[in-house]
Amino acid sequence: MKKPLILSLIQSNIFWEDVDKNLLHLEELISKNSNTDIILLPEMFNTSFCPKSNHLAETMNGKTVRWMNEIARKKGCAIAGTLMISEDEKVYNRLVWISKNGAIHTYDKHHLFSLIKEERYISKGEERLIVEIEGWKICPLICYDLRFPVFSRNDVDYDVLIYLANWPVKRIEAWDTLLKARSIENQCYTIGVNRVGEDGNGIPFNGHTKVFDAFGNELLSATENEIEVLQIEISLEDLKLKRRQMNFLQDRDDFTLT
Repeated sequence: MKKPLILSLIQSNIFWEDVDKNLLHLEELISKNSNTDIILLPEMFNTSFCPKSNHLAETMNGKTVRWMNEIARKKGCAIAGTLMISEDEKVYNRLVWISKNGAIHTYDKHHLFSLIKEERYISKGEERLIVEIEGWKICPLICYDLRFPVFSRNDVDYDVLIYLANWPVKRIEAWDTLLKARSIENQCYTIGVNRVGEDGNGIPFNGHTKVFDAFGNELLSATENEIEVLQIEISLEDLKLKRRQMNFLQDRDDFTLT
């Protein structure tokens, strides 16, 4: 029997374009948390969502990735979040996943948020990432990816689907609805980690960090507008049982993304 997976979800405010202040604030929140397998941070946790300010992009050897590596080492767990990364004369909104042994995995945001012209400042990623940890298969994605079910489709039998986001109040009903839908259609745990507070453009965020099981049942929901560190334990045995009871994935369509 596989041991349960313990996840820590950081629902935090993010200071506008202030890397040092954000890392210090997040470190204080993380320090209060213990005994976890994975720490999950919101989208662009070190700067807030500010693609126009792509001069703030760092390298994979930069301050923020080094900070993540140190957190993973100190806490003995994996940590994941997204930040702007400069590489080969391009800037990506990159999800960086650092395992407790220091191994680094990355995913570059595929669906760039056209409503604010993210594509003008950020280069598009292509390949999804599947991370394996303690016998679990995890697919981490970023914010706007949530609106595109084909890209998220569980065609590789992953167990957990994660979205790290900066999702505003005025579209929060879509966030709640789509997270639940992704969990049902992909028969997996689905986790959404979102921020709170107001960004530098005056856009408000109210969190709604949530976890759903494979039947779409809400297992965890953060307090609206509150800075919180939430922890949840999820069971692979329970997931397998639900899939045996209603094995809808066996009837999924085959397709190829082009």
